[in-house]
Amino acid sequence: MTEKHFILEEADPVIFYGVNNTNMQMLKALYPKMRIVARGNVVKAMGDEEDLCALEESIGRLQQHCVKYNTLSEEDILHIIRGERTKRDGVSGAIVFSVTGKPITARSENQQRLVNAFETHDMLFAIGPAGSGKTYTSIALAVRALKNKEVRRLILSRPAVEAGEKLGFLPGDMKDKIDPYLQPLYDALEDMIPRQKLNEMMEQNVIQIAPLAFMRGRTLNDAIVILDEAQNTTPAQIKMFLTRMGMNTKMIITGDMTQIDLPRPQKSGLIEALHILKDVEGIAVIELNQKDIVRHKLVTRIVNAYAAHEAKEAQEPHLPHEAH
Repeated sequence: MTEKHFILEEADPVIFYGVNNTNMQMLKALYPKMRIVARGNVVKAMGDEEDLCALEESIGRLQQHCVKYNTLSEEDILHIIRGERTKRDGVSGAIVFSVTGKPITARSENQQRLVNAFETHDMLFAIGPAGSGKTYTSIALAVRALKNKEVRRLILSRPAVEAGEKLGFLPGDMKDKIDPYLQPLYDALEDMIPRQKLNEMMEQNVIQIAPLAFMRGRTLNDAIVILDEAQNTTPAQIKMFLTRMGMNTKMIITGDMTQIDLPRPQKSGLIEALHILKDVEGIAVIELNQKDIVRHKLVTRIVNAYAAHEAKEAQEPHLPHEAH
């Protein structure tokens, strides 16, 4: 009898073992001649050499399934060990799979254009209103690249611009003050990567979430880098960010021209960058609109109502106030 240890380096042990260790019970039933014990992220097995080799191959394939689909059922285990396709293998158009195992896909024509442009360009600008999926789709593309080992790191950033609140007046240390600005990025990641695995990746700096100011002086190699809410950058900030690009790196810059929170008369760096870079080869600009909004149907109506109000205000002459 030989003993061998298999380390779950990539798969989340919670998913791999299943609720109440049901997946491990299934594995034991499929390899009845072996003694299999799981603890932490290590699976120990005792048996003859031939069975151990077969188990090692199976555990490798099961891990790959966990990483790709964020789920593993007893049915999946049976199909994988038999060398058959699982029901998720046939899903087309999925960028990645959510933590519940649901496919995350492009849900509009312009979101699909963003997905296609990511394949052929190293720098993308995704411009559109709130809820059009520009940030969520971008993070899904970045997570896929990370899972496929196309890059070693995922870096997400936002400018920490106050929209009505002053950072200094918020409670807590600097991380506490900045985290609210970055929360939408955490939310998207938590949809796509199991919490335990996400915490581990952040501790190891495989995934980094930081305000834009933290990018100064860095060269970002072998990474997918996303700058969200770029309409709130100054011209100097966005130039600094774009010139951080290193080897084997892709950048996605997202923004909403209707939500500029910079104090007047400060100019948006995103507007200037789009003007300066419009003819630069290798850069793609994807414009999303109200038709791409995939939040609650009321969001589209709200965006349209505000757009109509602003257009009406722009046309009306501003009369001087009457003296009282």
